Amino acid sequence: MGRAFSDITFTPNVRAMQERMGSREQYEGFDLMTNRADRLGRMEAGFIAQADHFYQATVSETGWPYVQHRGGPAGFLKVLDPKTVAFADFRGNVQYLSVGNLQKDDRISIIIIDYANQMRLKLIGRVRLVEAADDAELIERLRTPGYAARIERAFVITVEGYDWNCPQHITPRFTESEINAMTAPLHAQIKHLKEQLAASSARQSLSEQGASGDLPMTGAVNRPVVVTLKRSRKVIEVPASASILEAVEAAGVDARSSCRIGNCGACRVKVLAGTPEHRDNVLSEEARAKEMCICVSRASGDTLELDL
Repeated sequence: MGRAFSDITFTPNVRAMQERMGSREQYEGFDLMTNRADRLGRMEAGFIAQADHFYQATVSETGWPYVQHRGGPAGFLKVLDPKTVAFADFRGNVQYLSVGNLQKDDRISIIIIDYANQMRLKLIGRVRLVEAADDAELIERLRTPGYAARIERAFVITVEGYDWNCPQHITPRFTESEINAMTAPLHAQIKHLKEQLAASSARQSLSEQGASGDLPMTGAVNRPVVVTLKRSRKVIEVPASASILEAVEAAGVDARSSCRIGNCGACRVKVLAGTPEHRDNVLSEEARAKEMCICVSRASGDTLELDL
């Protein structure tokens, strides 16, 4: 809160209540501030620019306050300069309550809330209403491309003060676009896992067909392969129905592994001879030039030599 906001809102009755409730002392410093904080800075301008709604209050000639929700595309409330914000007044239910109130009293109070980040900014100012027919250039400046609502007039607000309000009691809420952005990586991972599962099921089906003698001649076919384990000094035969990893384990040779579906890279092994048929989803092209994931990948030929 700055000096300008406190000067306007801390009326004699408000100050008397602060005295009565014991909070006046903590606010006395505002009376001595040299910074009036009646000009919007970069933080305020950025916060306003991302808003897709706000609440405004005006007062009728009979003294009754009226609160109205204003909404539009993000950025429809625009900062024209550090002392001025404006927005296009879209045609609505034609009750003209706020517009009517402002004929008598040009003062307005606005609260802008970012529910997701539990932030809120309060503005107070004076409104100048500009009819659409009177300033076509201003109306075009406030128009949002692609938003077809009819603009009747512009609200041009001279900022008299502002206050960043505390985040207490703001329940986090998220827009559809915010939720979509947050869950997009999850949906992408689910899609990737489904594709992996489908590929794994297809490989298993091909293995089973190969074991029964009905192995088709197209697609990713599992063929028997002879694998030399150099460090273990073993030569093993890997049947079409087993992975190289399974055959290595069956031969009593320790080999690192984890997911067993070619997704983690834990079972990657250096290839010393032969050409792998890569079926994993983790190794880069550079890594594939010298390594393979033995849980899913096979051999393009009849033999392989591995650093195991």
